[in-house]
Amino acid sequence: MKALSKHEETDVTVTLYGIKNCDTMKKARTWLDARGVAYRLHDYKAEGIDTESLARWVEALGWETVLNRSGTTFRALPDADKQDIDAAKAIALMHAQPSMIKRPILDRDGTLTAGFKPDTYETLF
Repeated sequence: MKALSKHEETDVTVTLYGIKNCDTMKKARTWLDARGVAYRLHDYKAEGIDTESLARWVEALGWETVLNRSGTTFRALPDADKQDIDAAKAIALMHAQPSMIKRPILDRDGTLTAGFKPDTYETLF
């Protein structure tokens, strides 16, 4: 009988959301690949992102975590767009320009993690 990997044993569904060429995404993918974790890559640039997913992420993680305010896309916004941000405005901004979404967003069977830290990933897999 073939031994099952940790992933196969638990039958966990993993989706990694982000932009394929992002350096942080590359680190997360390398980490997952090195450990044999099967995942689906969802590239915002190629596939877009729906407002329902964004709303779910904002509800679970907070808009302050999901909206990448330190990136060049956000910093290039007009000052008026950066003012008075709440969850609804953050979702609208991220939907219009997915580059403003923190990368990666890891969805492991509905458990969400924003960003990549090897120590955090170790606890998840």
